[in-house]
Amino acid sequence: MTTFLVSFALLVLGCLVYGVIVDRIFGSDAARKTPCYRCQDGVDFIPLATWKVFLIQFLNIAGTGPIFGAILGILYGPAAYFWIILGCIFGGAVHDYFSGMISMRKNGASLPEIVGDELGRGSRLAMRVFSLVLMVLVGTVFVTSPAGLLASMTGTWGFWGGGLFWTIVIFIYYIFATLLPIDKLIGRIYPVFGLALLVMAVGVMYGILCKDGAMPEITEAFTNHHPTSNIPIFPGLCITIACGAVSGFHATQSPMMARCMKSEKLGRRVFYGAMITEGLVALIWAAAAIKFAGMVQVEGDTPYEKLLNVMRDPETGMANPAIVVNRICNGWLGRTGAILAILGVVAAPITTGDTAFRSARLIAADFMHYKQNKVYKRMILSLPLFGISAWLMFVDFQVLWRYFAWVNQSLSVLTLWAITVWLAKRRKFFYVSLIPALWMTLVCTTYIFIAPEGFQLGHTLSYTLGGLATVVALSLFVYWRLGLEKKDNGFVHE
Repeated sequence: MTTFLVSFALLVLGCLVYGVIVDRIFGSDAARKTPCYRCQDGVDFIPLATWKVFLIQFLNIAGTGPIFGAILGILYGPAAYFWIILGCIFGGAVHDYFSGMISMRKNGASLPEIVGDELGRGSRLAMRVFSLVLMVLVGTVFVTSPAGLLASMTGTWGFWGGGLFWTIVIFIYYIFATLLPIDKLIGRIYPVFGLALLVMAVGVMYGILCKDGAMPEITEAFTNHHPTSNIPIFPGLCITIACGAVSGFHATQSPMMARCMKSEKLGRRVFYGAMITEGLVALIWAAAAIKFAGMVQVEGDTPYEKLLNVMRDPETGMANPAIVVNRICNGWLGRTGAILAILGVVAAPITTGDTAFRSARLIAADFMHYKQNKVYKRMILSLPLFGISAWLMFVDFQVLWRYFAWVNQSLSVLTLWAITVWLAKRRKFFYVSLIPALWMTLVCTTYIFIAPEGFQLGHTLSYTLGGLATVVALSLFVYWRLGLEKKDNGFVHE
């Protein structure tokens, strides 16, 4: 319990202290006119109330990510607490803040255009492909999982309760959410779901503090406790817990809210604050899962073995974190918890999927320079994306999820390097993003060498190759930086 409480306090402190430092490094300016006024179009560029922007940003980046990822991540042991704290404060929140604020400075530009401006034409093309692939994967994943869960609840209704029916319903909702002005649907229902997700986290926090049972402490953090994974804590944990620590998907969402914010001074509260809030949610669910597992009567010699057995789907034999969410909410929060569990495992992924498709439309519109002021223009870009997603639904869900996770984290690498270059060009303290850029480069390259869906190399060789790739990335940055110093006209003054 002590480790959990200290971790919680550190996250809050990180927001209050490091968030201010990051904001000062960027140099937010209250007098600068924001895109929601400069480019107002009544569709994507619309001034929204700050509390709405915060809750929409929080739900955009959260969904079930910080819940499911944290539950799977705590299987590695209390090292998950370390990663959530350090990753969130120094990596994820920095990543989300700068991607949103740079977008504001670039008239709400989408992520591929930001990265392309800083890292060059090749990176712009790569990011366009990566981002669109990620958005479609996210949209597909978050049609399949909630449709399956709804079907499990309503399967006795025949076709009207089957997976195909719920898939069609969710797709129809996605089409409306993607095409309508952001204040018509997303701006009205997201704040409700965002509050529900926060209320659920507070209720689970109460259970952690008040229910009987033991929790592992930080002294156990330096051992891999995962009962089945053959991937070591590093880099496995850093890929498993993405939302709640560092997630490339977030940088595709931040520009959406950068188009709706009334002042640059709100950036720390919205972008940095929403990420810290997500980290708190991840921390709560990691702690709740392992405490709950220790309390229930299931097979297993350790809480980690018990947790894996609690979440095992009896029909498929696969680990399903939604089972843990449902049992914790029902067991600790009663009838209210059951309602919140449905919101958490059904509504939350849907509200991540719809903004994924909306982001995909905006990304495609940006690089095609195709205005989105008419509904038929938005449909021209959206319908092919939905068609690809429908085709991908025939791919095995576990395969989709693994590739989504790696593409997601690889996206964060390119984003962090673009942020570092942007800061360096303006003679700002670029180390604030350089260090997490190096770390995530090491994580992603090592993982693809070691993972079953990657090259499946030995641990030592994978670490060596990952380290070499990181050194090469740093060397290229240093070489570019030295060249920039020789040409004063390469610096930007804002």
